[in-house]
Amino acid sequence: MTQQSDQEPRADVRIGDSRITLLGTAHVSRASADQVEKLLQSGEYDAVAVELCPGRYNALIDPDALSRMDLFKVFRQGKASMVAANLALGAYQQRLAEQFDIEPGAEQRAAVHYARDNHRPVLLIDREIGVTLKRVLRNVPWWKRFGLFAGLLASVISREEVSEEEIEALKEGDMLETTFAEFAADRQDLFHPLISERDEYMAARLLQEVAANSHENILAVIGAGHLKGVKGYLEQGISDPAATIAELDHLPRPSRWPKLVPWLVVALVLIGFAVGFARSPSLGWQLVMDWVLINGVLSALGALVAAAHPLTVVTAFLAAPITSLNPTVGAGMVTAAVEIYLRKPRVGDFSRLRHDTSELKGWWRNRVSRTLLVFLFSTLGSAAGTYVAGFRIFERLSG
Repeated sequence: MTQQSDQEPRADVRIGDSRITLLGTAHVSRASADQVEKLLQSGEYDAVAVELCPGRYNALIDPDALSRMDLFKVFRQGKASMVAANLALGAYQQRLAEQFDIEPGAEQRAAVHYARDNHRPVLLIDREIGVTLKRVLRNVPWWKRFGLFAGLLASVISREEVSEEEIEALKEGDMLETTFAEFAADRQDLFHPLISERDEYMAARLLQEVAANSHENILAVIGAGHLKGVKGYLEQGISDPAATIAELDHLPRPSRWPKLVPWLVVALVLIGFAVGFARSPSLGWQLVMDWVLINGVLSALGALVAAAHPLTVVTAFLAAPITSLNPTVGAGMVTAAVEIYLRKPRVGDFSRLRHDTSELKGWWRNRVSRTLLVFLFSTLGSAAGTYVAGFRIFERLSG
């Protein structure tokens, strides 16, 4: 049964002796937050499900968690790009907060706080955002991924108000989908991992909770764009919720060829050096000099654009020609480590991170986000240098 409840779409689904009330909310609507509080204050519900994953939930109840982030661990585990993307997403959402004078996701916050204050269990039913973002990238052809990241960067730079069309999409859809859809050439690339998969995931989590804890009445606070899909999956049933969740949490094995390309380039460069020295020592050393200068200069330029410490810029110049011959260690790893050592982020940098990254200049002002930029830009510079220098070596050998 689907009905309108004070302008908020709502559906009740019976699962055995349990009733699940799906409340479709708008993530930028104060009315949605008010409606959540009104329903919970009725006392009907013995559990509250929210469209949050453990990571987002912890950030909500522990806003100081960022201050305990281990930057070295972030870089070592290859999560720098993901952290930067999350901050860029937060920047876009901050624009919404300023325009609507309401924190995006206020209805989820209201549900969590009410449940905790009244000793009701909070059920986290959404998939981890990191898994979702990775599955989005796997579903988007590699040549379109740059557009997504470029769009995220543009969202930080832009100070334009959100358009009427985007406002309506936010009222009816999903925050993640709408954010990414602003930058995507083809929304179909995004729909399956962002909406359809998460509809099934949230339905499976609800069924799992009902089976495990026999909650009689659950209020599930989800984005309006998910209501129809989640309701459909609940009504048709999922034979093995745990297996479904495991499948939707699985990250498909990436294609092997992107990992082989850097090694192929290294092999070709080393062969080029060997051919050069075989022809004449002077040619060989000229090739080595081209490699060092082009790779080092472009990586150092990337660090310079990120406003890195002067010694970090020098490190980028020295490290890039060496790390480019070993794809297991990137120039960004070295430059980020040096930048952290020279300009160790303060507690205040972590506490202001989300606020600072909501505007372009804040990325350079905050030591945490600036270190991320040093990592990313020096890495990009080194990658560009590898290919430019490689072509230069080929030109000299064929000249």
